[in-house]
Amino acid sequence: MSKKKVMVIDDEPDFLSIVKANLEATNNYEVKTLPTAKELISEVYSFEPDVILLDMLMPAVGGVEACAMLNNDPVGKNIPIIIISALFKDQDKYSAYKEGINDYLVKPVGKNDLIAAIERAIGHQH
Repeated sequence: MSKKKVMVIDDEPDFLSIVKANLEATNNYEVKTLPTAKELISEVYSFEPDVILLDMLMPAVGGVEACAMLNNDPVGKNIPIIIISALFKDQDKYSAYKEGINDYLVKPVGKNDLIAAIERAIGHQH
């Protein structure tokens, strides 16, 4: 069985390394991390992720804006998106769901909860 490809975009290096280590330890995932969403579309084409984990609040390009970028791209619009945010604000959550995200998780996210959300998102893709 081939590994599922997960792209994680977050401006916190510690969060990126923990998520990458946790997911890769299961041997079910190949993980690519990005510190910013600026190169998101080109990275989507080169990595071809099955799901994208996206931080809501980042400098330059935030989560909702990155969702809109993906939605306007012929390949990006078909990739499930999970928003992971340190803050839970109804308006942020509403804006993200309006952009078509699959799930909204609040940090800290446990490994099992994260894997369950990834599997749900990938399952809805087909």
